[in-house]
Amino acid sequence: MKKKKIVVLGFIGTKLDSGKGQARWSKWRPSIALTQHEDTVIDRFELMHSGGVDTLIKQVVADIASVSPETAVVPHALQILDAWDFEQVYAALFDFAKRYPFDPDNEEYWVHITTGTHVVQICLFLMTEARFFPGHLVQTSPPRKEEGTAGTYALIDLDLSRYDQIAQRFSREQAEGVAFLKSGIATRNARFNAMIDEIERVAIKSRAPMLLMGPTGAGKSFLARRVYELKKARHQISGKFIELNCATLRGDGAASTLFGHIKGSFTGAVTDRPGLLRSAHKGLLFLDEIGELGLDEQAMLLKAVEEKRFLPVGSDHEVQSDFQLIAGTNRDLALEVDAGRFREDLYARINLWTYALPGLKDRVEDVEPNLAYLLAQFGEENGEMVRFNREARERYMRFAMSAGAPWTGNFRDLGASVVRMATLAESGRITETQVDDEIVRLQRSWERHVRPAKQHAAHLADILDAQALAQLDQFDAIQLEGVITVCRQSKSLSDAGRKLFGVSREAKSKPNDADRLKKYLARFGLDWERVS
Repeated sequence: MKKKKIVVLGFIGTKLDSGKGQARWSKWRPSIALTQHEDTVIDRFELMHSGGVDTLIKQVVADIASVSPETAVVPHALQILDAWDFEQVYAALFDFAKRYPFDPDNEEYWVHITTGTHVVQICLFLMTEARFFPGHLVQTSPPRKEEGTAGTYALIDLDLSRYDQIAQRFSREQAEGVAFLKSGIATRNARFNAMIDEIERVAIKSRAPMLLMGPTGAGKSFLARRVYELKKARHQISGKFIELNCATLRGDGAASTLFGHIKGSFTGAVTDRPGLLRSAHKGLLFLDEIGELGLDEQAMLLKAVEEKRFLPVGSDHEVQSDFQLIAGTNRDLALEVDAGRFREDLYARINLWTYALPGLKDRVEDVEPNLAYLLAQFGEENGEMVRFNREARERYMRFAMSAGAPWTGNFRDLGASVVRMATLAESGRITETQVDDEIVRLQRSWERHVRPAKQHAAHLADILDAQALAQLDQFDAIQLEGVITVCRQSKSLSDAGRKLFGVSREAKSKPNDADRLKKYLARFGLDWERVS
């Protein structure tokens, strides 16, 4: 295995690293001493400073060259006026980390925390802990009298959690990470927002598999890619993002696609094939619809996830791939395990961090911010800003948030709807005419999904006794049956109320949909528990 180059990231010590004449060689100078160990070759020293120390920098560069010609020293002047100011120091180091071309596959980084002010040392520690500097902390110590001037060094971990003066800055970084996962969309659904908050923390701290559950079009693939991009920005991952919908795999080609094959392993295998798992080395592999994998492929995948090694088809020699797995499914894998269609051991392995992404019909309050995002995206891609007029926007939103909009394709339906309206808009304005036409298109596209649902409509004979049923007018019976059907398709009394009173609630300053529905049901001697 190729040995990585050692790169030191450090701050010059204006006092510790100084010295004049030959007498300086009898003094322990931490930055120079780190390059004087015969058993350790420092390939490059990234030497940061706050300016005004040009003479010292030249002296240190020359001295390192004399004791370690193999070490390239690269000075970096940072914009720091006061090296004891937390905000200035952190901001300068943060900017340095963002623009520095880290290459963790080929280089090992040591962050030197012996020199610089205490504030510099603390900030270096915190940024290394947060993986903005993807390396190890190194501390140097002076020698005993009889040991010369090199001293000792140690790769260490320090508990500096008491230094919390810049905790707010880290909070902002977390908030930026959450916003990144949501593409800056100001989502309003509390359940979804809480889930994204946790995913952000897990993505930064864990390399364990993640399972994203939810209906088609709920955004599993999009979220998996954003997790990858977030981890890559934090230097936690350096490989590719590899995505596969397992529903597209068929027969013998499934194992070959995932694990690769060697030449001649089967008819048609005219060359070696690395497979997607090896392509995802040091990166992230997203397997959507993992429930569609065959049992044999599931067993091979389990070994690859646990041991980071597997056998390509037709090979007697194992290969390695260190990838992170995110799996997606629209099935209930626990039920698939009970039915014998999914391996229990694989399910246990990928079920550590499991998140159920709600469909759009369960996040109707997020239609509006996603609408704004999609229109802005269309404008960027097509070089033309498109907007609704006020009446058109209100009409579209009333429909989009009503029970008459099941959004069976979820965000894919919404995205397609926006593209159609924006494309047909004249002079960059979407009018009521375009909205009305689009509503008709959506309703037609949903007909085949809505019709089967009517088979599950409420039957009043199952809820009301014969006497109560006989006293109902046909008008009331038809209305009540429709209300109960909506209740059974909703997750709560409030959710059902929002669907049933989606239009009239807009005219109320303080709508209480749950109470309104509760009173309606009570007229017939019914309550939520009984009808839902």
